[in-house]
Amino acid sequence: MSSMNMTEKEILTNEDRTEGKMACSLPCKETDDEAQIKALYIEMYEAMVAKDTVTLNRVHSEDFVLNHMTGLKQSKREYIKAIENGTLNYFSAEHEQINIKVNGIHATLSGRSKVNAAVFGGGRHTWRLQLLFHLVKTGHCWKFTSASASTY
Repeated sequence: MSSMNMTEKEILTNEDRTEGKMACSLPCKETDDEAQIKALYIEMYEAMVAKDTVTLNRVHSEDFVLNHMTGLKQSKREYIKAIENGTLNYFSAEHEQINIKVNGIHATLSGRSKVNAAVFGGGRHTWRLQLLFHLVKTGHCWKFTSASASTY
């Protein structure tokens, strides 16, 4: 296959993919922005459970920051490393409510999910976790730029 016919996924090296340089999954299955964002949220949780760092790198912007309910702030790199090394262990997520507001290339997602996890050395527990995400669209791809966690 010539490089002129290759998709962005095929051109990137494995190292590029690990570093999250893959812009997004092409082609998008959903054409509607809200549907794309909802699918991204579900994909993110699946990646958290699977400790899929390639996907986590792809769905979060380089300047992503997670504000935990404790007040701890983690950069994208710190957050993904914590999932990878077991500081944050996610086992399952049941999504109860997902609200999305799109304003041009910016969006917010407020998601309520029952999340079974063991975090920061604590025991396994089911949390009623609410995350408020901010997203930005670059080209045809949405990425999470920040998130704030709380319980509901």
